[in-house]
Amino acid sequence: MPCSLHVAWDEGLLAYDFGPGHPLAPVRVRLTVELARALGVLGEPTVLVAAPAAATDAELELVHDPGYLDTVRKAGAAAAAGGLAGLDPAVLLRHGLGTADVPVFAGMHEAAAGVAGATLAAAQAVWSGAAEHGASIAGGLHHAMRGQASGFCVYNDPAVAIGWLLGQGAQRIAYVDIDVHHGDGVQAAFWDDPRVLTISVHEHPATLFPGTGLPSETGGRAAAGTAVNVALPAGTRDAGWLRAIDAVAPPLLRAFAPQILVSQHGCDTHWSDPLADLQVSIDAQRAAHALIHQLAHQACGGRWLLTGGGGYQLVQVVPRTWTHLLAEAAGAPIDPAAATPQPWRELAEHAAGEPAPELMTEGAAASYSRFDAGYDPADPVDQAILATRNAIFPAHGLLPLP
Repeated sequence: MPCSLHVAWDEGLLAYDFGPGHPLAPVRVRLTVELARALGVLGEPTVLVAAPAAATDAELELVHDPGYLDTVRKAGAAAAAGGLAGLDPAVLLRHGLGTADVPVFAGMHEAAAGVAGATLAAAQAVWSGAAEHGASIAGGLHHAMRGQASGFCVYNDPAVAIGWLLGQGAQRIAYVDIDVHHGDGVQAAFWDDPRVLTISVHEHPATLFPGTGLPSETGGRAAAGTAVNVALPAGTRDAGWLRAIDAVAPPLLRAFAPQILVSQHGCDTHWSDPLADLQVSIDAQRAAHALIHQLAHQACGGRWLLTGGGGYQLVQVVPRTWTHLLAEAAGAPIDPAAATPQPWRELAEHAAGEPAPELMTEGAAASYSRFDAGYDPADPVDQAILATRNAIFPAHGLLPLP
């Protein structure tokens, strides 16, 4: 069934660019939008593509310190002037800036505020009722902390949007993060807020940045049980990954009954991603998008804000999985066996210098067995699921075991 979808997009969002050689290359977002356009997703009658305004300082300060914003602004201005003269390197490093992960670039504040503004615009469209769903495909920068950049993330756009929604009167917001990395910045922002349930399904912190996200991280004293972490072993494949999401997110969302669902769809869970160790296919990612969409309708009347996130296979993976995501959100899923349009393949090869995929599928079954139908206590994935359910489910009146 078609769904109304507000896509917050403008070419200016490509200015969030750490420079040549950095993994978070903006070409991945450009190719996503162009593929979605070429396949007709953005032309669906229920889809509105609108240019967003940048987030204001007041909006960013919902989750970030004013002094941090000032440092980001000054660093970006100095880079635009040709260097970082006059800036104390120790101050930059204290704020996570000037590192290999977050190098300073000209106009950094304006570019990062633009991404945050896109996620805000999508949130505003959903909260106002202008659209059932809102998409910020350039967003999902979930690692930024209150006063510190981290993991390619300058401002935490999902947290800013959640903070804005709380300010509008939302009393229960759920955040589901399926990026391969722990959604640490969003968890930290709402650690003590019982109005926000954060669920992160990620690779175990023993083997991957940022080194957090154990099942024992369950929220602050005033919000016990509202931080949920599923830490999966490296090498987890489609069946285990989907099983983990299905075993944790649906029952918790139904119990929490959020007024709006916010999700982060980093696709660095893919088997070929150069920065992580899960073994997930595009077909499984597509199935996860569909499950989260279904949960939005079941748990909160369809109010759904979705963002991008990580993903560093710039041509082979990101454009395909996020185009599937946008199509799913529009209520017009793309046949996985559909061909990618030839003009898009030519554009991708020209822009990124590698042959583009010819189909929207990898031919994976993307099937799984449900945890509630039975589990294996010796299986590492089931052990991870059970650790999370034991830590969290009783706080929500749920039983850990089937």
